[in-house]
Amino acid sequence: MPVINVETRAVHVQELNKGAAETVLLVHGMFSNLSIYYFNIAPILAKHFHVVMYDLKSHGMSEKIADGYDLNSMTDDLSALLDQLELSSVHLAGYSFGGLISLKMAARFPHKVKKLAVIEAPDPNDDKTRDIIDEYSREFLEYYVQNFADTTKSKMGKRQMEKNHRMYEYLFHETSIKSDMIRERDFFSATEIDGISQETLLLYGANSNCLEAGKALKKKIKRVELMEVDGDHNVPIQQPVSIGNLMETFFKN
Repeated sequence: MPVINVETRAVHVQELNKGAAETVLLVHGMFSNLSIYYFNIAPILAKHFHVVMYDLKSHGMSEKIADGYDLNSMTDDLSALLDQLELSSVHLAGYSFGGLISLKMAARFPHKVKKLAVIEAPDPNDDKTRDIIDEYSREFLEYYVQNFADTTKSKMGKRQMEKNHRMYEYLFHETSIKSDMIRERDFFSATEIDGISQETLLLYGANSNCLEAGKALKKKIKRVELMEVDGDHNVPIQQPVSIGNLMETFFKN
C-alpha cells in the first residue's frame, strides 16, 4: 500500500500495469476512496493502460488536511501528483466530486489531460449535496447504506462502517469542506467549462438525481458525448463492468 510524499503531504497511490504506454488516472468522489475503482473498473482499464488511483486528502489512507477542498486546491494537488509520478499527460476520469476535480483539471491544465471521462459530477449549485453535511449522523450513514447503496451494503461490515463514520465526522466538523463547496456553487456557469477542448465522455445513471447536471454539461462542452447507464448516483458501484468497458472503449479509440 504505497504512500508517497507529494509536496510534504502523504498521499496513498495505487498503480496497475506500469509498463503501458499511456496512463489513465482515476479520481474518486468525496467521502469515498480509491477502492471504488480498484477491484472492478481499474482491472478492465489495466488491460491496455497504466492505471493510477489515489486517495484525496483526508480520504482513505492519505493524510488528513484541515483545509483546501476548493477546486483550485484540489487540482493543484492533482497536478503536483502528476509531476511527482513524472507523468506529463494522462487520460483522466473522475466520479462525483472527482468529476468536478477532473473538469477543473481539464480547464486549468489542458496540456496535462488527453481525454476526459466524467461520471456523475453533480451541479455544485445543488443545495442538497451540502445539506447532507448538516444532516449527517451515524444513523444517517447506516440508513443510507441500508436503503440506497445495495451493492455497498454487502461489503461494508461494522469495522468499515465505523472507519467511514470517523472520516465523515472529521471532514464535516474539522475541515473547511462545506465553505469550500459553497465557494464553487457557480462552477457550472463559469466560462472555463465552455473552454474545455478535450474529447469528453459523460456517464450518468439513468435514474440519478444528477442526470440533469450531465445534460447541462453536454450543452456547454464542445466535443462531448453523454451516455446513460442503468442505475443512480452510485452507478460505478452498481454497474462497474459497464462503466469500465465504456471508459476502456472511449480511451482506446
